[in-house]
Amino acid sequence: MFLGAVIATSLIATSLMAASFPEPPKPSAPAAAQKATAVLAGGCFWGMEGIYEHVKGVTETTVGYAGGNAKTAHYEMVGEGNTGHAESIKITYDPAKITYGELLKIFFSAAHDPTTLNRQHYDVGPQYRSAIFYSDEEQKKTAEAYIKDLNNAKVFKSPIVTQVVPLQGFYAAEEYHQHFLDRNPTQGYIVAVDIPLLKEFQSKYPEYYKR
Repeated sequence: MFLGAVIATSLIATSLMAASFPEPPKPSAPAAAQKATAVLAGGCFWGMEGIYEHVKGVTETTVGYAGGNAKTAHYEMVGEGNTGHAESIKITYDPAKITYGELLKIFFSAAHDPTTLNRQHYDVGPQYRSAIFYSDEEQKKTAEAYIKDLNNAKVFKSPIVTQVVPLQGFYAAEEYHQHFLDRNPTQGYIVAVDIPLLKEFQSKYPEYYKR
């Protein structure tokens, strides 16, 4: 096994202090629609998509860029770290099957480490920051309340650094980035970091996992 795989699978686990992870806030009202979206950023979007496309209730995932403008929403430009963009994922889901709060529970506890500023695993820079891009006040309220609960419960050894900011626009990444893990299961970064995280998610949350 790659050393990186060992590091990847232990990053979140070793940063946790609580024996159980607090449940997220419940929706303030029953779901009125069969489709909703969430935009999250937590490091390389390959791994984020690799997890969320296997979450029950999620119907579609798209990797892309959020936080900057359309003109700079290109991989090479975003990689320079000065566009304002973060590598992100747009998650389309059925709120009757999984709530926005539950998506955030996976985000904080299994998809990435929310306590590392502008870095995840081998990737360093603001384009790899932890961020929640909310599209309405309900999403903002849920995200801020959950972060407060997690910090108060001292779930992590360090404070959560996740940004909670309004979604100004989401721009889909280049086609070769879409579903990259599925298309490139033997690629070095995928093998060392993303597949171990996916397996850890499957083991930790079988109730959320779908094949």
